[in-house]
Amino acid sequence: MNVFEESQGQLSGLQQLQALIAAGRRPPIADTLDFNLVEIETGRAVFAGTPGPHAYNPLGTVHGGYAATLLDSACGCAVHSTLTAAQGYTTLELKVAYHKAMTAQTGTVRAEAKVITVGKRVAFTEGRITDAAGTVYASATSTLLVFELPAK
Repeated sequence: MNVFEESQGQLSGLQQLQALIAAGRRPPIADTLDFNLVEIETGRAVFAGTPGPHAYNPLGTVHGGYAATLLDSACGCAVHSTLTAAQGYTTLELKVAYHKAMTAQTGTVRAEAKVITVGKRVAFTEGRITDAAGTVYASATSTLLVFELPAK
């Protein structure tokens, strides 16, 4: 059971994500790619990770899926932070633009996403990945479906 299942119907999306950070927990994908949710507030989420050989493609750079995963996570959690305990979401579309290749020498990167709008059924977000110097490595826009969760 994960923190979302444990608190479904009890905590708002923001409270669920705050509890995740406070407990030092993360979903399995974050274990696999070694990244963490580090900041959360209503309509904004930040993930941090250090790209390295564990995410390399055959060309010797970080696979684009690493950036896409961080951006999808940040965009999704930005929306999640605006939802009630009775709501859920899923990504409908993620458009990623790759600005610069990441390598093991890139250092820690941050994927920050902000909500543009959240409606009754659809949400729109945008995000970007930057390093400590502010260099942009990737950016994204995301469209997400918002729905009511089934009653337990």
